[in-house]
Amino acid sequence: HVAEAVRRRIETEPDDERRVALANRVLAVLEADGGVPGSLNRLIAFTVPRQLAPVASGADGAKSPSLATALRTELASADRVDLLCGFIRRDGLLLLDDALTELHRRSGDDTAFVGSANVSRASLAEGMEWTVRLSGIATPGLLRKFQTTFEGHWASGAFLPYSSIRDAPRLDAALTNGDGVPQPISHAGLDVRPLPHQQEALAALDVERDTHDRHRNLVVAATGTGKTVLAALDYRRLRGQSLLFIAASDAAVESALRTFRETLGDEKFGAVNVAGKLSRRRHLFASIGGLAEHGIEELPATRFDVVIVNGFDPEPVSARLLAHLRPKELLGLTATPDDDVLHHFDGRSAYELPLCDAVAAELLVPVHYHGVADGVDVSDVDWKLGAYDADALDARYTGNDARADVVLATLRDMDLMRAVGCCVSEAHAEYMARMASESGIPAGAGPDAVAALRAGRIRVVFTSDENVDVPEVDAVLLLWPTDNPARFLRQLGVGLRRAPGKSALTVLDFIGPQRQEFRFDLRYRALTGASRRALRRQVEQGFPALPSGSRAVLDDAVRRIVLDNLGAPSRLSRGQLAADVRSHGDLSLAAYLHQADRGLSDVYRNGGTWTSARRAAGFATASGGPDEDVLLRRVVAFAHVDDAERAEVYRRLVDVDGPRYGQLTEREQRLARMLLFTVWPKRGGFASYPAGLAHLRRHRAVCAEIAELIDVALERARHVPAPLDAELKPVPLASHASYLREEILAALGYATLRRPPGGHTAGAAWCAATRADALLVTPGAGEPVSTELFRWRPRHRLSTSSTTGQRYLRHREQGSGVVLFVRGTSSGDGPAPFRCFGQVSYAEHEDDPLSITWRLHRPMPSELVG
Repeated sequence: HVAEAVRRRIETEPDDERRVALANRVLAVLEADGGVPGSLNRLIAFTVPRQLAPVASGADGAKSPSLATALRTELASADRVDLLCGFIRRDGLLLLDDALTELHRRSGDDTAFVGSANVSRASLAEGMEWTVRLSGIATPGLLRKFQTTFEGHWASGAFLPYSSIRDAPRLDAALTNGDGVPQPISHAGLDVRPLPHQQEALAALDVERDTHDRHRNLVVAATGTGKTVLAALDYRRLRGQSLLFIAASDAAVESALRTFRETLGDEKFGAVNVAGKLSRRRHLFASIGGLAEHGIEELPATRFDVVIVNGFDPEPVSARLLAHLRPKELLGLTATPDDDVLHHFDGRSAYELPLCDAVAAELLVPVHYHGVADGVDVSDVDWKLGAYDADALDARYTGNDARADVVLATLRDMDLMRAVGCCVSEAHAEYMARMASESGIPAGAGPDAVAALRAGRIRVVFTSDENVDVPEVDAVLLLWPTDNPARFLRQLGVGLRRAPGKSALTVLDFIGPQRQEFRFDLRYRALTGASRRALRRQVEQGFPALPSGSRAVLDDAVRRIVLDNLGAPSRLSRGQLAADVRSHGDLSLAAYLHQADRGLSDVYRNGGTWTSARRAAGFATASGGPDEDVLLRRVVAFAHVDDAERAEVYRRLVDVDGPRYGQLTEREQRLARMLLFTVWPKRGGFASYPAGLAHLRRHRAVCAEIAELIDVALERARHVPAPLDAELKPVPLASHASYLREEILAALGYATLRRPPGGHTAGAAWCAATRADALLVTPGAGEPVSTELFRWRPRHRLSTSSTTGQRYLRHREQGSGVVLFVRGTSSGDGPAPFRCFGQVSYAEHEDDPLSITWRLHRPMPSELVG
């Protein structure tokens, strides 16, 4: 605070001589109190070589220098230039050429120009651009944010070094395609690289196969996000195995074959199967209908090593096919995870691409969502099996002319469009089509109307079946309430695909008062990715965090309805939880969470436990123990265990008939100490580890619940753990796994019975026993620059000349290691754990204040960089 106050006072003094005098008075006070080591004793003058563009001002204003002039001024004393813009022209570069001789100032007085300009004469000297200059002194936080964003882009892999010899043909082809001139496909030398979301999906498939030994996997992503390319990239890693690719239509089959040939670089790869026959080719592409004509049961169940199914028909053909085939690897691709599809993949998906992420990545068009009050109260409509009774909704909407008038009046205010109206029933769809046609809006219902919409003969199709595939659709009308996320995504998915001339999808959601059971948070989470609590803030603030180009606007009446709904309690009370557990029968924790569609936070909120819920429901549990109440409240601390080795050893340790501490290997004893300090961060008063383990086993119900919770936690793991490098191989930690502080310090030998980890709050720990520094990074103390670089700021002021500072900068020379752990935010399922990113090496640092950039030995998952 003091430093900031002094800085601001000096910077805001307009007179140079008075600024010098003010600075010298500050120095004199410090000198009288012992001085400032290594600093100036007296300030003589401020030297400003030339007038700069005003800080945080438009660089192209009437009284401001041109952007070219401002840039030349800054370049004169810069030692590095970071540039990210749309294009560079030679006429623009010539304006800066003579200034590009001395290239961030080590003084920290960095400058950033942020705006719409490119490097061209028109932008730098002649045109009208909106450009703002930021200073590292006046706006350090804002400039640091831009710097981090730039460095993240630079190191992301989305930007590549350019060589005119190597890359000129690719650039020419890309520019030609950008001008709308199609190019013939050439498979020679084509390098298809996964996009970031495809990298995440491939990593998720690795986790399912390698960590969980699951080989029937489903990927969920909206149409138009590259699922077929993903499948080809996945198969490229499995190449050599026989393949059957199944799609819904002949056109999709032909398209998939082209994609695989391009991705594999083999123009002779695979063949399309002729309907009614079965080719003997090892790599076969076929439609579901074609295989059905041949006879699904005639297809040998184990003939193909890899089977990929892209899209699932509503008829039982897909179900028969999946039930019959027995490949080594089954991969399903779908836009919406319906229950009848999930059934064939053990009720789960390996990877789901959030809608908001797909829009942010420009894989789909932006969404313009409007919540429109329709005046129809459905709060008294029957609620059955977790949803509104469809027949009752149909009766409420079909024939309601007043509501239809609200819908149609909104449509008349819109420009020409191609829209799909999602209705609760066929009767409702036919009624809305008739009302629209009578009001002068060309509309239809049913399959024939879809063809008319595609041809442009009508403007709106009303349907109760959202499987409408018309890429040109640019408006969706939501005419009945559903909080089922899959159904909501399917409705939006009708219009999210990119198409020529289509800039956004307009969504008109007609809303009235709802039942308390209705969950607006479930549907809006698809748009925002926000939790229920964060979503309430977004609604209050007008949805400020939507992806670029998207917006959401709610009528005042709708806004009140949504906020009232979000403010209603969504969690079960302990009595309600017990009743819910009783209604589902005597199940394990994992089975209950799956069948009841609950999360761990529903069980463990406010000190609740699975054991207490089962007892309240009237089900038998294991016996208690003298400290059961206290220990049960600590069980939730195991909700993060997500690597197989730790899970397996922990289960053995909480087995009342498991091995004694003295019978464990040295590595298992480390894991035992990790478990014991998780239960008792401050030691628990035990004189030895064997005594602590024996006391824990006296609490059978606690041990049983820990084992069940570990099963749930491991099931949710979404990473492939890897052991630490050789010098720390005896330490039972794995990169990309999650740990509590107590586990980390116990594993690295810092925590002992004499020095329990419960009292450690620092952001780093020197673990002499393993000669390693553990960096425990909390939010705000660092950020990833790329998947391979992480910038860390020590929590306390640290000098590079200190023993600790020198150990960080020279750890390789001194023979010590550094292990990086980054803490996330709590999900409500227990304490927020640290994600281990493994060993790191010093890359570079900046002084005042000290920040160190570390190079990761193993890249972090790409979804964590942003």
